[in-house]
Amino acid sequence: LGESKWDGVVLTQNGTELCGAAAFQPLPDESFRPRPKMTRTKGPSMGNIYTSTTFMEHNSHPDYKYEMDAPTHSHDGINPSCGDELTLMLRVENGVIEEASFTGHGCAISQASADIMADLMTGETVEEAKRLSGLFLAMIRGEELSEEDFEDLDEAAQLKDISHMPARVKCAELAWRTLDGILS
Repeated sequence: LGESKWDGVVLTQNGTELCGAAAFQPLPDESFRPRPKMTRTKGPSMGNIYTSTTFMEHNSHPDYKYEMDAPTHSHDGINPSCGDELTLMLRVENGVIEEASFTGHGCAISQASADIMADLMTGETVEEAKRLSGLFLAMIRGEELSEEDFEDLDEAAQLKDISHMPARVKCAELAWRTLDGILS
């Protein structure tokens, strides 16, 4: 994975801000020491999501992170628990999401999830977008989905292990809840 670095303000890994790290400040006379690695017998480890090629590609090179010209819908989303912020923009024509994009800043999970969501929603009807968003939010809450549901979610299904990481769930949900705000 590379090396983690404490710069006194946020924890980064290979230049990527790790969500929520800004809230943890070292004591004045202590330097940052990472916790020893723990062996888990059940559930995912944080390393699994950060080593996913799909996840890292959407975070490092988001295709849908740009200011859209003349969106028909726009909505701001904020995660006050860690400071992630985004503005989701859609161009909807005849009930179909023709274009989706976002701007903003946040942790790797919120940014990758937003890019994956925009990719999945582009070309979908508004009704299908609502259904897919509902599936994603159910998945991220840890609810059981069918194999067909996972196939429908495409790359977004790769974020399912975040449901085992309570501190990261809101990060993954931010873009999807913002989409729900637009479509409601």
